[in-house]
Amino acid sequence: MDPIVATCLSGLELGQPQRFGNLVVFPLFTSLDVGPKYITLSEALGEGVLEVTELHESGSVPELKITNRGKRRVLLLDGEELVGAKQNRVLNTTILLKKKSETVIPVSCTEQGRWSYVSKKFAASGVVMSPRMRGSKSEAVAASLEQTQRFRADQGQVWTEIEEMSASAQVRSSTQAMRDVFESKTGELEEYLGAFPCLPDQKGLLAIIGGKVVGFDFVSRESSYRNVHAKLARSYALDALLERREDDGEPPSSRAKAFLEEASQTTENKYKSVGHGWDHRFQGDNLVGSALTCRNIVIHMAFFSSTASERQERMARAQRRREFRASLEQRQVPMQEPFLGPEEAAPPEAIQQVGELTLEDLDQDQASVDSQK
Repeated sequence: MDPIVATCLSGLELGQPQRFGNLVVFPLFTSLDVGPKYITLSEALGEGVLEVTELHESGSVPELKITNRGKRRVLLLDGEELVGAKQNRVLNTTILLKKKSETVIPVSCTEQGRWSYVSKKFAASGVVMSPRMRGSKSEAVAASLEQTQRFRADQGQVWTEIEEMSASAQVRSSTQAMRDVFESKTGELEEYLGAFPCLPDQKGLLAIIGGKVVGFDFVSRESSYRNVHAKLARSYALDALLERREDDGEPPSSRAKAFLEEASQTTENKYKSVGHGWDHRFQGDNLVGSALTCRNIVIHMAFFSSTASERQERMARAQRRREFRASLEQRQVPMQEPFLGPEEAAPPEAIQQVGELTLEDLDQDQASVDSQK
C-alpha cells in the first residue's frame, strides 16, 4: 500500500460509537495535516462558481462537463448525485477540480427512465449513493481502469441495483430514479440522522449494520466533512433501513478496528486522477476501496465490505447482461424506449413529446415566462 494512504489509515482514531436501530456509527478523527484547501460541490454550486452540464446538447450518459470559474479547488465525492438536464447521474470517482478549469467527469446514470431535458444545468441532489452500491461500483471502476484506463462503471449493474433497492423499499418511480427512494424514506432517514450528529474535529465515519462493518468515508478537512456529513450519514442509514439485519452482540469496536487493519493489507493500483492528484484502487478478500491523494495527503478515502461470493454474483449478473445484449444484436431486436412503469403509463404521444424536449425548448419556455413578468 502507498505509504501516504497507509499513514492516513494508521492515524485514524475511532470516536465513541453512536447507535440507532441496527446501525452503529463510529466518528473518525485524525491529527494528520489537512493538506490543500478546497470547497465542496454543494458550496461551489451555492456560490455560483460551478456549472455542470451535459457534455453536449445530445448528451453522453457516462460523461458530463463541469466548469469551475472560482479561484478555489472543488472536491467532488465518489457517489455524489447530480440532478437535472437529461437524466440524474452520480460521480464514478472522487475528483479534486482545479481552479478556473473545465473538466469532463466520469459518471453513471441513476435515472434509467428519462432521457430528456428538464433543465440546462445540473444541481446537487443532496444524495450520496448507498455504500453497498458504491462498493460494487468501485469494483467495476477499478476493473475498467485496469483494462482500459477509464473511470467507467457497469451501467447495467447500477440500474439493476437501483431496481433492487426500489423493490426492497417498496418504491415505484416513474423514471426509476435513485433519488425517489431516498425521498420516500425522508422521515425515517431523519430519525437516523438525529442519532448521528457531526462532532467537532470529526473527519469521517465508519458504519456497522446488524453487526457487520459496511464501510467508512474519510475527508481531509473538518469543514468540508461537516458539509457532507448529513448526506453520507443518510446513505449509510438507507442501507441500514432496508437491510433489517439485527446485531449479533459482538463488540462493534473490535470489528471496526479489524476492518481498518484489513484495509491496510489490501493490494493497490494507482492511476492519474481526472483532476488534481492520484486515484488509488484497493482490493482485499472482503473489501474494496479507493483514495484520492494530492501533495502527499489523502484528500478522500472510502472502503466498503465486498466478499468473494458477492463479487462472483455481480460478475455472473454482468455476464448474463452481456449475453442478453449479444442475443438482441444477433436477432436485431431494437432497444426499448425509456421505461415509465405500469403505474405511470403514458400515451405514445406524451412519450414522444418528452423524448423530443431539447435545450431550445427550455429557452423558449423561459422566454415565455420572462415575457409574462
